[in-house]
Amino acid sequence: MTEFGYFLSCEEHTPAALVEQARMAEQAGFTALWISDHFHPWHDQQGQSPFVWSVIGALSQTASLPVETAVTCPLVRTHPVVIAQAAATAAVQLSGRFRLGVGTGEALNEHILGGPWPETSVRLEMLEEALLIIRQLFTGEQTSHRGTHYTVENARLYTLPDEPVPIDVSAFGPHAAETAGRIGDGLITMMPDADLIERFRRSGGAAKPAYGGLKVCWGPDEQEAARTAHRLWANEQLPGELPQILPTPSHFEQANELVTQEQVAKAVACGDSPDTHIEALSEYVRAGFDAVFVSQIGHDQRGFFDFYRTKVLPHVR
Repeated sequence: MTEFGYFLSCEEHTPAALVEQARMAEQAGFTALWISDHFHPWHDQQGQSPFVWSVIGALSQTASLPVETAVTCPLVRTHPVVIAQAAATAAVQLSGRFRLGVGTGEALNEHILGGPWPETSVRLEMLEEALLIIRQLFTGEQTSHRGTHYTVENARLYTLPDEPVPIDVSAFGPHAAETAGRIGDGLITMMPDADLIERFRRSGGAAKPAYGGLKVCWGPDEQEAARTAHRLWANEQLPGELPQILPTPSHFEQANELVTQEQVAKAVACGDSPDTHIEALSEYVRAGFDAVFVSQIGHDQRGFFDFYRTKVLPHVR
């Protein structure tokens, strides 16, 4: 049976607001949490970007739901050794209710230290090496590593959960889906793409979970909700690899001018029709996802949670 979780957006909300949303999500009947991991928001209209590991520490004290980063890039901005320590501590704080979602990242967040931004095939190679290091550190043994992309000397984690943290891999294309099936403990994607899941399953993910995410914009005025979705998340409709290579929020603001409100309204469930939201979630159920994580665009979070608690979740279950 498909589970339904809530996707906390660090790009839009302060740490205190994210903690409050986690509390409301649990009360509304969502069964797990995703939380985004960014250095920058996609553009300035979104307006926030707290340090995700600090927020996860706060979540561990206020909510009993499982938590997963969606997603962390352990390649450039932050060394895989540091991510291993952060993930292990998060799992201890959450009593084992933590999964590490990883991906190959975006220049928006990762180029800030001034180094090169590798092409996708190189980043996938880096991700595989990074996960090898992280998993070795999760054993609690002293680790040294000299590889193509990373060097580790005499590193050991002392604060560890009882079991190694599961690591799910984000994928948006066929090659990444095959990599996720081979090296991940699960799949993360933002599309209700049955073919992507099938490729993941054939590549080693047959017994592994597939998790999907989507954004919606609940509100009593459908047109106003569409305007809000366009103002805050037009970047999700940018094509191809553009979201991975644009380096700053101002570049995304420029690119977003190419995305119309009609495009966003077609892709995002907007308004207060239960059928619209139920159908959006049902696409993921039909595609074969084990869990779907919903993110409400905008600041009317309480209205959204009341709507999903009474009008949506009872029907999709």
